[in-house]
Amino acid sequence: MKFLGKFFLTLALLLLLGLVIIYILLQTQWGAGWFSRWVSDKTDWHLSLSKIEHNFSAPSHISLDNFSFGHDGQPAVLVAKRVDLGLSLVQFSDPLHFSSVELRDGEINLANLTSGSALPVQANRLQLNNMRIDSPKSTLPLFAQQVNGGIVPWKPTSSDMLGRDAQFQMSASTMTLNGVPGENVLIQGSVTQGRLLFNNIGVDLARGSMTGNGERDAQGNWKINQLRLNDIRLQTASSLRDFLQPLQRVPSISVKRLDMTDARLQGPDWAVTDLDLTLKNVTWKGDDWQSQDGSLAMNAGNFIHGRFELNDPIVNMDFSPQGVALTQFSSRWVNGVIRADGNWSRSDKRLTLNNLAIAGLEYTLPGDWRDRWQAALPDWLDSVLVTRLTSNRNLIIDINPSFPFQMTSLDGSGENLLLAQRHQWGIWGGKVSLTAAEATFNRTDLRHPSITLSANDQHIQVTELSAFNGKGLLEGTASVGQQAARPLSLNLTGRAVPVNVLQNWGWPVLPLNGDSNLQLQLNAALKANAPLRPTVHGKLSVTTDSQQLQQTMQAGQLR
Repeated sequence: MKFLGKFFLTLALLLLLGLVIIYILLQTQWGAGWFSRWVSDKTDWHLSLSKIEHNFSAPSHISLDNFSFGHDGQPAVLVAKRVDLGLSLVQFSDPLHFSSVELRDGEINLANLTSGSALPVQANRLQLNNMRIDSPKSTLPLFAQQVNGGIVPWKPTSSDMLGRDAQFQMSASTMTLNGVPGENVLIQGSVTQGRLLFNNIGVDLARGSMTGNGERDAQGNWKINQLRLNDIRLQTASSLRDFLQPLQRVPSISVKRLDMTDARLQGPDWAVTDLDLTLKNVTWKGDDWQSQDGSLAMNAGNFIHGRFELNDPIVNMDFSPQGVALTQFSSRWVNGVIRADGNWSRSDKRLTLNNLAIAGLEYTLPGDWRDRWQAALPDWLDSVLVTRLTSNRNLIIDINPSFPFQMTSLDGSGENLLLAQRHQWGIWGGKVSLTAAEATFNRTDLRHPSITLSANDQHIQVTELSAFNGKGLLEGTASVGQQAARPLSLNLTGRAVPVNVLQNWGWPVLPLNGDSNLQLQLNAALKANAPLRPTVHGKLSVTTDSQQLQQTMQAGQLR
């Protein structure tokens, strides 16, 4: 019995000695190299480290120096100058599940993971110290440098470093999150079965700052509880349409409150300066929106889009399931002022402007204004109704060489003007009267021109048309049909007007001189995208002090 006791004691001492030798050897450079080769040979992963350290003052921790880990034959997924592994009893059943993992001075690059694979390491807590993270395939693609923070618990998946259920807190000197770069970033939140909750976000963004909180569900829908942007100075190479495109890429974005103060945004053909904005209770879904008791209050120094520029625009809107109430719109535009209020109805997609006031404009029409007038309106705008229109001291210019015109000090008023229906611009209803101090139509000068007309679904009736020319007066009436052919009927009389007053407007030169009395009866078709002259049929009578002349035009030719 004594022999057996001595045998087992000797065996235990030899085993203990072996463990001590292994313990000592593993903490040498040779031991670290042997362990790295053993893991690399026995698994599909490549491991490299220069030293393994253990200190009895912290018996449950092992430190690894110059750590590198990744797939065989692929760039490393995890590189760190130092890795601290916290051990626990769970190692006996799950050797790669640690109590804690601390990474220092390195990089985590999940882009180097092969498709469908995940890091085999898990921990109750992951601690990051001065790490770089590149996770382009995660739920929120991010790239960050000088990251400090933690994840509890840490169970990374093949597509997301955070895992499916965890709480996290991170700070970074720079971070690009979902394509948006920022500095001095702080993020606190949690993830639960793919649902991301951001309790607090703070970041220096585009020379300004952003703070807020919100969440993103597993289907990709965003809910922003509060977001505040201060002093943003953003320059982008994207057009305005492309800049707003991300709003359509996600299933939905719900904003409870968004505040923006003193922002300046600029793209290649657009810019907004000194923008202040408050948006409440609005949800975007693709090209559509929904709201229950929402609102928008916005003002800016300038808004520029191409050649279009608004100065000091102010917009106040209220949103509801029925549509939009435009409580205030005002802006300086081309040296004048525009004011309006009204509403847009979702059911019939009609924009109703209860009051539209235009004063002091000095506006040159764009060269393609006729094409724009004939182009179809977008799906969300079927019709435009102006209940009350006022115009004061406006200057309107068209420099089209085929028929230029200019109207100076243009005043007017209108009521119940239906300016668009079935997605097409026009004058489909209502009444309007316009007068100007002076006008020029294709190099023919007129004084005090005026026009009064009324419209319905069948025709536009010009009940009064007059202007002074030379020593005399031109007066007339007209009617334009609302059919596609746009039939035109015009009666024009002139008293003591120049004989060839109609020359610049298309009638051939008359072999007469001096002033005359004239009468013109004309029928034509103002069909879109078709020449006018071939449709003209008319009769002109001219009387001077000594002569009288009558001419007949058929299909644009004198007979």
